[in-house]
Amino acid sequence: MLRLSRTFFTTLLSAAFLSPAFADDSSRDSVSETAVVDAPPADSSTSNTPLNESDSDDSASINTPPVDQCIDPASQPKNSNSIPVNIQADSVTSQGQNQATYHGNVVVTQGHKTITADKVTLNQANNTAVADGNVVTNDGQIKSQSTKVNSDLKGNRVELYNTKYNLLCQTARGDAAYILKDGQAIYSMQDGSLTTCPEDNKSWRVKASDIDIDNDEQEATFYNTRFEVQDIPIFYWPYITVPIGAKRKTGFLYPNAAYDTKNGLELNIPIYFNLAPNYDLTTTVNYMQKRGTQFENEFRYRTDGFGAGSAQFEYLNKDGLYTDKGARWGGHWQHEGIYNRHWKFSVDYAKISDNTYLDDLDSNIGKREDGQLNQIGEVNYRTEFSDTTLKVRNFQVLTNNKPYRLLPQLGFKYYRPRALPHLDFEWNSHISRFETDNDKLPDATRLHMEPGVILPFSAPWGQLTSEAKVMYTYYDQDLKNTNVPKLKEHTQRVVPEFRINGNLFMDSNEKFFGDYTQTIEPRLQYLYIPKVDQDEIYHGYDTTLMPQDYYGLFRDMKYSSVDYIASANQLSYGATSRFYDADFKERFNISLGQILYLTPSEESDNSNNNHLSAWALENEWNISDKWQYKGGLQYDSNLSNLQQANSTLEYKLPTGYTQLNYRYTSKDYIQQSAPNILESQLDSYTRSGISQLGALTKFKITKRLDFNASYYYDLTENNMLEGLAGVTYNDDCWFLGVTYSHHIMSSGSVENVYAQNGPGPEYEGKVSINIGIKGLGTSAGLAYSDGGNSLSYGRPFSLN
Repeated sequence: MLRLSRTFFTTLLSAAFLSPAFADDSSRDSVSETAVVDAPPADSSTSNTPLNESDSDDSASINTPPVDQCIDPASQPKNSNSIPVNIQADSVTSQGQNQATYHGNVVVTQGHKTITADKVTLNQANNTAVADGNVVTNDGQIKSQSTKVNSDLKGNRVELYNTKYNLLCQTARGDAAYILKDGQAIYSMQDGSLTTCPEDNKSWRVKASDIDIDNDEQEATFYNTRFEVQDIPIFYWPYITVPIGAKRKTGFLYPNAAYDTKNGLELNIPIYFNLAPNYDLTTTVNYMQKRGTQFENEFRYRTDGFGAGSAQFEYLNKDGLYTDKGARWGGHWQHEGIYNRHWKFSVDYAKISDNTYLDDLDSNIGKREDGQLNQIGEVNYRTEFSDTTLKVRNFQVLTNNKPYRLLPQLGFKYYRPRALPHLDFEWNSHISRFETDNDKLPDATRLHMEPGVILPFSAPWGQLTSEAKVMYTYYDQDLKNTNVPKLKEHTQRVVPEFRINGNLFMDSNEKFFGDYTQTIEPRLQYLYIPKVDQDEIYHGYDTTLMPQDYYGLFRDMKYSSVDYIASANQLSYGATSRFYDADFKERFNISLGQILYLTPSEESDNSNNNHLSAWALENEWNISDKWQYKGGLQYDSNLSNLQQANSTLEYKLPTGYTQLNYRYTSKDYIQQSAPNILESQLDSYTRSGISQLGALTKFKITKRLDFNASYYYDLTENNMLEGLAGVTYNDDCWFLGVTYSHHIMSSGSVENVYAQNGPGPEYEGKVSINIGIKGLGTSAGLAYSDGGNSLSYGRPFSLN
């Protein structure tokens, strides 16, 4: 919006015209004078002396050339209004002591501010200053061109006639038949227009019969407003207010439209409500031709002492496709906050009306692949050496699984470095309550205490850490109708652990492969955990197998929690090698490692009494500044079996990227990672493990046309999972995006869908259109709907 400087006319017009140049009736040619702001009129004895001629250095300092670029007012000196004003004109005529007229090529400057005109007249008797003919003003924020400008000597009331203006700090321009500045903050405009398009571009503009601008309230009010495209009126509003500056304002946001095979025509109209400085609400009216009208709401808030958060609520009164499901809704509350430096709060709570809500509707509550929604609350109290946590964790389960709820868990951690000379002390403990709706599995209360001591050593060439601890756990188990043998209602367990972990940092003075410097970082760990009978404990309250990648070789725990502590008498060994170019940029690294089981144990993956784990490899490679690769695998040489693998190859285009990725997980490894899942259950999810290929790209076709696409394919079932293609046209002042997506909706049981003569997977196609104008609260970057895809680009590389 048009934001006139509050001091521009005051400092230039009134200050310049109050100069001592009009002491008597006279006329001079080639006038160049300097005046100080608010300087009183001089007597006749000084009328014929050009002030700036007395000091050429001062004259040079104030003759700053006009600028057509944004100048931040905050960067200017606080006393900028007292900078001397310089006036240049072909001639000046004085009529007594009350009126002076400057003629021909009049240029008034004060620092970076300028006014040029054919004629400028000052009349002190009626307290007016008038600039006529090609009046151009520029204060580093606004440049305007008018046929005439009237102002009082104080600059409190200024009138501009037939004005064209450009906002220098924003991409916007317009014109007006009449502009009035009355006071320091209120501006009025008649027959005005506004656009962010450049000159000679008539893509769109906003016109209004009257515009009132209030800089204090940072809002502009438009009357009888028309939105025009190529000078053709498209929309009409009798009355509308919009924000200017950084202040938020209630109103409509940009709508978007789509068409898909499931919902039919969709129209999304978001409405923003600026309720208070610290909270707001966005309501989106989502019309679906085949489904009905859904309301999506997002309430955001920020408090002084308890952090910030958001609450989302979606509601569809009646679903036209699934009338038997009644009203459908979803809600999600997230909060993060710190109080008094020591207290930390977090909430992540989501709930939906029915288990197929995310499959049937595009939602901000979750993704269609989600098997459960979190309902978690946590409070932490932290000091310099301790951390006390109270946590509650529940789920809304969207599948047939019945996981354990944590209701609640109270944890306490204490870490004291240098408790004794060269010795650190730590204490981990918690008491937890686990409950499940599965009558065939037990509920339990678990008490765990874990004191330990650490002896650290570090040097520039390496580090070595020795650690010893004792893990004590007590269980009170409600066995219900549990059919797991050997479980007891009351049981306890004590497990000691000893670990030594060290690595070296070595580099070579030799150059490899031309001009590359190599480093080698060997790593070694010995871990000892004796075998302890744990058959009386159910092993699945909150415990799962962790990934056994290269970094997992050097953990001290094989499982994520303490329901089952795997015995170990093992040596983990591995090494990382890095290559740096002449500019010390890391171009290549590779990590390879394995575990040697010194004592065979049933918990180790050493089938057929083999004493070696699977090899774990990680690799990252900056092939060039344009090509990057990252990959990893786990290979069991004992069974000649590939357990897991992943690869990502990316090519950086001048205006984007192209990425190819692949991931693989064997079915045996899935079963091993989740031993509590029955084989029959696993068969309903996958028949042959996971083998998926993906491709993504995004680049500019032309300067104004952007393209992006993605494609994911399941190699085990030979069908597409998800695909997307979109183009966006970016004009100077508007954009238009069109996206087509095609994704699998719900395959149900894999065995049924892909059985012989089975129905096959069901797909949903969707075309999304997004259009908007730039410069009025919209980023000039790419903006379009992605069709609701849940798989997106992620940069996996850590090398710079």
